[in-house]
Amino acid sequence: MNDLANSVQKADVIPYSELPGFPVAKVSGHAGNLVAGLLGGKEVAVLQGRSHPYESGNAAAMRPAIEMLKGAGIGTLILTNAAGGINTAFARGALMLIDDHINLMGSNPLAGPNDDRFGPRFPDMTEVYSSRLRYIAEDAARTRGIALSRGVYVAVQGPSYETPAEIRAFRAIGADAVGMSTVPEAIAARHMGIEVLGISCITNMAAGVLPQPLVHEDVIATAREVRGSFLGLLDGIFERL
Repeated sequence: MNDLANSVQKADVIPYSELPGFPVAKVSGHAGNLVAGLLGGKEVAVLQGRSHPYESGNAAAMRPAIEMLKGAGIGTLILTNAAGGINTAFARGALMLIDDHINLMGSNPLAGPNDDRFGPRFPDMTEVYSSRLRYIAEDAARTRGIALSRGVYVAVQGPSYETPAEIRAFRAIGADAVGMSTVPEAIAARHMGIEVLGISCITNMAAGVLPQPLVHEDVIATAREVRGSFLGLLDGIFERL
């Protein structure tokens, strides 16, 4: 994703630390910058990194950032993540279009007082991930010869990886991939009426699927290996927006 940010033309790069209310990204691989400019002829704001709920215990950590984007006129939010593969049909490095999610974080970014300027107290979550944008993503993948699976993403608090028993339980309730992000941002964005697309990179198979321990360095290494396909997919999506 850093390659994507580096491709932005006429870019203004602003560290999160200089933006009121923005969290400071602390996890390896998250640069912590807002990059605004042009990409594929479209006005874009690229967030290089996010704050995860496990870092602060706050599910609403990214909500100020999304509120700022909404105020700046952003109408479409593309969320990306590294995820563990639950569906045994997936291979390491697969790209998965998020059809829906299951929130098992035990928290919600909308908890607390509601700001009616942004959205209703009880927002509808029937279609968190836009069917229109999913159609665009599949068309872009098909045209460019990029393999793109579809599935349900389950979000957990972290930061510990899941146990094999938890993964079996998640598979039983219909999850295809697991991660520690994305769902809070998606909920907050839909509350504000922003159209959302979610894409997971399956950087590792979840606990118990393969007979080896999970380490963060492997997640980063796999993401680097598939960045060409990931960026090609995003480029094709931008062309069609």
